[in-house]
Formats: sequence, C-alpha cells, structure tokens
Amino acid sequence: MKKTLLSAFAALAFFTGTAQQKQPLLSLIPEPQSVQTLQGQVFITPQMKYFTNGAGAEKAATLFNLFLKANYGYSLEKGTMQNSTLIFSEDEALPEEGYQLTAAKNKIVLQGRAAGLFYGVQTLEQMLPDAVKNRIAVPSVTIKDEPRFAYRGLMLDVGRYFYPVAYVKQFIDVMAHYKLNRFHWHLTEDQGWRIEIKKYPLLQSVASKRKETSKGHLREGKFDGKPYGGYYTQEEVKDIVQYAADRFITVVPEIEMPGHAQAALAAYPELGCTGGPYEVSTKWGVHKEVFCAGNDKVFTFLEDVLTEVLPLFPGKYVHIGGDECPKDRWKACPKCQARIKALGLKDEHELQSYFIQRMEKFLNSKGRKIIGWDEILEGGLAPDATVMSWRGEAGGIAAAQQKHDVIMTPNTYLYLDYLQGSSATEPLGIGGFLPLERVYSYEPYPASLSASEKQYIKGVQGNVWSEYIPDGKTADYFTYPRALALAEISWSPADKKNYSRFTGALPQRLAALQARGVSFRIPESPGEDVQVLADNGSVTADLTPAVAGAKVYYTTDGTIPSTGSALFTKALTISQPMTLKYVVVLADGRSSAVYTRTYIRKRYKNAQPVNAVNKGIRFNAYYRTFNQAKNTGGKADSTGILPTIDIRPFIAKVTFGVTYEGYVKVDTDGVYEFKTNSDDGSLLYIDDELVVDNDGEHAPTEKTGLIPLRTGMHKIRVQYFDAGGDQQLQVSFGLKGKQSVNLRNALFY
Repeated sequence: MKKTLLSAFAALAFFTGTAQQKQPLLSLIPEPQSVQTLQGQVFITPQMKYFTNGAGAEKAATLFNLFLKANYGYSLEKGTMQNSTLIFSEDEALPEEGYQLTAAKNKIVLQGRAAGLFYGVQTLEQMLPDAVKNRIAVPSVTIKDEPRFAYRGLMLDVGRYFYPVAYVKQFIDVMAHYKLNRFHWHLTEDQGWRIEIKKYPLLQSVASKRKETSKGHLREGKFDGKPYGGYYTQEEVKDIVQYAADRFITVVPEIEMPGHAQAALAAYPELGCTGGPYEVSTKWGVHKEVFCAGNDKVFTFLEDVLTEVLPLFPGKYVHIGGDECPKDRWKACPKCQARIKALGLKDEHELQSYFIQRMEKFLNSKGRKIIGWDEILEGGLAPDATVMSWRGEAGGIAAAQQKHDVIMTPNTYLYLDYLQGSSATEPLGIGGFLPLERVYSYEPYPASLSASEKQYIKGVQGNVWSEYIPDGKTADYFTYPRALALAEISWSPADKKNYSRFTGALPQRLAALQARGVSFRIPESPGEDVQVLADNGSVTADLTPAVAGAKVYYTTDGTIPSTGSALFTKALTISQPMTLKYVVVLADGRSSAVYTRTYIRKRYKNAQPVNAVNKGIRFNAYYRTFNQAKNTGGKADSTGILPTIDIRPFIAKVTFGVTYEGYVKVDTDGVYEFKTNSDDGSLLYIDDELVVDNDGEHAPTEKTGLIPLRTGMHKIRVQYFDAGGDQQLQVSFGLKGKQSVNLRNALFY
C-alpha cells in the first residue's frame, strides 16, 4: 500500500511542480524547512474522505478530525485509497520527526513517520482559515520539513508554585502544537517538594507545604501569612507523562541535588549537615541548607527516591540539578571534611563533583543518563553527563570542548521569567529585560566552537522559573509569545529565521492561542517607542494590533486610554511633539497594559571628535555643604578616576558634592533615555545640554530625560550633592524602551 501511496504522490508532484504563483502569506510558526507555493487551493468539505495506511497515520487522522470537529463543527469519514482526497501516509524513508505535506489538484497528502505525521498535522491546522464552516480553503503548497535540533525544550518550575494537572496539560498542548518535544518538569525546590514518594511520606505531609510565601519583591521582606502547598500523586504523574507521550513530548523530571533541598531537609533533617531543625523555605533565593555530601544516608535517600521516580518517566534523561549549591555547610561539616580527606579531594567543589558522579553511576546502572545545570562542570564533569548551560554560554562551550552533550539555555536569551517590557507596566517579576526580539535573535551554536564541537549542541530550552509566577495565567503571560520564538530557534533552519516574517505570522498565531484560552502577553503594536520629529516634518504612527481581531484605543493628550477613547482605524500623522498612549483589546475583552509612544522634536547630537580609550570617568569631590547640585564646584578636595559613577568613596563625609566628567560611548543611532535616582540632588548633562534635572534636597527620586544621539563618543557630566542623611546616586542609560547599558563598559576618559 505504501508503494501505491508514494506513486500517487509522485504523480501529484509531477502535475503541480511547475504551476507556481504567488499565494497569500502562510502564518506558520515555526517556519518550515522548505515551502513551495503552488497554483490554486484544495477545499476541505464534509464530503471529503480520508485514508490511512498504518497506526501512526490513523492517529494523525484522528487528531485532525478532532480539530475539524472542534473548530468547524464536522469531521470526515474514512474512505478507500481510490475515493479519498486526504491521505495520511506512513513513510519510513523520511526522518524521525520530518514530514512532507502537499496540497494540490484537489488532494492533500501528508507523509511521515508517526512523530512527523503529528507535526505535519500541526502545520496543516495552522494553514486553515478561522471562520469558514463547510468549505475550508487550503492553499496549494508543498512543504518539506524536519527539525534543526533533536532537543526542543521548555521548563516549568512547579517547586516555587504548584500548578494543577489541568494547567500542566494545557502547557503541554501548546508546546506540542509548536513542535517543542521536551517538557522539563522542575519538581523539587527549597520552597516545596512536588512529587509523591511512597517510601518517604513526610515529603508529602511536610516538604510539600510552607507556612507562608514571600510577598512582593524579596528585598521588601514581606510575607502573605497564608499556608501554601501541593504535590502530584504518582498516578497524576503517570497520567501527565502519558498525555505528553501521546503528543510526542518526553518529560524530563528534575530532582534537585545537592542544593535547593531545604524542603526535603524540613521533612528529614538528618540529611542535612547540621541536623536542623529546618523549615520549608518561605522566601526565594539561594540557601545554605543543602544535602550533606559526607552522609551515606543522603545517597540512600536519593537512590530510593529515584527508584520510585524512574518507572514514572520512561525517557532516558533525569535532571539532577547541581546548581547554586553553597559550600558553607560542607566547609564546617565534620562528615563532609572527613569524606574530602578520605577521597583525597582538593576542595568542596571536587566534593560536589563526587556527589554528582556517584548519583550518575546509580542512574547509569538503571539505564538512564543525567542532565545537570552548568555548575556540574565545577570540580570535574561526570563522565556521561549532559550539561544545561544557563549562566550564559560559557558552560556549554566548555562542555562541548570536552565532548559532552549540551543543551543551550542561557539566561541572557531564554529565561522566560525575565520582564518583557518596562517594569512600570509589567507584572511583578524577578527583573531582567528579555523582549521577544532578543529571544528570537538567539543562535544556539556559539561561534567559538569548531564544526566538530558544534555536534555536541543537542538542543535548546526556555525556562519558566516561578518565583513571581503564582498561577497559570501569569505563567502564560511570561511564556508566550516568547516560547513561539523559542520554537522557531529550535526547529527552523538558521537561514529561514527572519524576525519580520515571524512577527507577520504572530497575529494569526496569537489569535489561535486566545481561542485556546492562553493568557499570553499582548504585544505592543510594531513600531518604535520613541521617534524624533525633524524640523517641520512629520512621522506616521501605525498602531495595527499584533493579534488578529484585536482593537486599539488611543489618546494623544497623555491620559490613560480606555475602550471609550479614540479607536485606531488608520495610520496617524504626527507632526507635533506628543505622548501617545494606547491599549490593545482582544475580542474576548482582555486588555494589554498601557503602552506609550513618545514623539520629540530634537536634533540628533553628533559624536564628539575625541579618541577616549581609557575606561572609567574622572571625578572632583568637594567636602563641604551644598544646597543644590548646580552649585557643586570650586577647589576640589579630592580628584581621581573611578570605573563608574559611584558615590561610595565619599559617603563617610557628612555632607559633600561630587562632579563626574568623561565620555559615554553610544553604539547605535537612536533616542536615549538617561536616568538618575538620587538622594539628594543630581544633574546630568550630555554634550553640555541638561538632560536630567533631579536637583534639590529630597528623598530618593528618579528622573529621566531623552536625547537623540549619533553613534560614537558623547561628553557626559553628572553633578551630585548630599546635604546629610541618606545618600544615593544611581545613573543609567539605554535606548528608550530597551535594556540599560552597563555603564562600566560605556564610560571613557
């Protein structure tokens, strides 16, 4: 039968291969390896019949029929090879996850192995229009596709906050639709143990619960006073693992060791270096309480735990953590020090390596392999370990050079708990700044690796850490649409990546996520946050929403917009300086944050003709009393050079003033936002123009200013005074709406 199907497809390709014409843009994410548009369309109607030639093909057909029923109200009947015009064909000649989809001459043929057919169905679903009922027009096309990387992962941290089974399944559903195939399930943490272990019941009754939770930012030291807990039974775990497997996703469990273990220690304090007492942590961060590496009972406990965990997860990988393990307790622990001496280890880092290698040997004996965060490199890498590189790419590069497999997940690109926009408009978060475009720009193969070393980069993963993500809706907000960029990084060929094409496909894909009930972050309308008006000139403001079917409401007088404000219907002409504010409202009524565009009339400042090559900035300090920053000056009591703008060398003085002068390096033309946060007053000048006026005696106050700058060196001067009491000066700058530049790398004299 396969031969007949392949012969039929060959004839189909022959008749359509030369009949090409431009077709409407396909809104596909991730972008396939090859897309050839053909003439015409194929219509799916209730009268169409489908045919399959194997179990994998039948599964794909059933899946597609369920999609049709849910979205269009009908499903297709099965026919014969002769009377069917929708063919699902198992084809062992194609790669494991590859597929070929052809729609032409009134027939749709999908070929692949089981996983490839599944992914082909996802692509076919994305090709179908939204609102047609009985006559669904499929563009004529030939798509040949397979993934770039075998490991395409997304991690969900359920240790800090527990997510119900229904949400985990929805998370998996969306992953599968975008062809992600590894669900990394972070199950244990200082703040909670989330998986049932029958041999150790206190993990359920004690370790899964905390008395309260940090409220607001950790630095605020506030707590909500409410008990919190939850865990997954082994039956629930089996259910989720099978649910994922049905969607060609392998679940990678993470059982943290030797650090991030305080919840387990609260249940079994004898496993810690001090013997406790311990409590399940109520605050985020890195904690000193870790498993005792000198106590054999710890290894018995972990082996017992893994003995129950392994049958639940049939995949070859088990993640053992290995990150953020402070050595304080080990340094003071007689058992740990005795083990270091007995084994002839150099230090506590080698003790951690011993810990990891001992657990690896156990897992290898069970036919499994370990993955660990890049700290497992410290003290020597376990022989067969896979390294998950999170602290930038350095760990991944080092592991690949040692011929170890690597999963790239650098926090600088793929930590999806980082903020996506300004902290003024985003939900409470851990910090950082990781907009969609930066995620999309990531290239998993480091340029420093040779071709032979790059073969050890097995894939890429995004991480959703949950310290500030208490529920599923918030998890959706932080995860999407950035996980769609991750999908394209991990699946699409490098030469197919194109951010403009990707954002062009987003409106339809986000509308589909909306229909699934996914509470993604509603993106800003495409365009610059700040624009400069030329003399007597104007610019166009296009507020077209980034979600199909959404509406945009705006104001131009600085007030907060609502659905009662002006409705955007066509591009606006901006000829005067103004602050334009807008909201994007979805068809279901959900609204974005208030987004702002600023239009200013200023001339760009050209770079200074200087050759400043020394890093740092000059200062003049005045140890006397001032009442305004503008008055700082006179004969300096101290002069010198600092690596950055810093008042710490002077805070021993009761009152003082200081002036900093040098050059700031600008890497690209644009409108730059400068900020000072000071107590007391500060002034900031660029090329002798006052940009930030934060003068006067006051408590910590932040003020900002905008200035258009050309690439190159620009003169910077900051004046500050402290009249007594608290002292503070923070200076930052960056392109408006973008991440701040590290001043240490930008200041010269």
